[in-house]
Amino acid sequence: MRRILARLRGDAGMNTAEYAVGTLAAVAFGGVLLKVLTSDGVQSALTAVIDRALK
Repeated sequence: MRRILARLRGDAGMNTAEYAVGTLAAVAFGGVLLKVLTSDGVQSALTAVIDRALK
């Protein structure tokens, strides 16, 4: 009976916590990336690269 209870208890919640931390890290990275890509300097540099590629 103890083995069955030990199997049922487990640490399944740890997986959920790890996914939550990973999701928060991904959202934070996405926010930083969005902020960088929408800055004036980066937008003008990307526009220049695209213009050169199309000519």
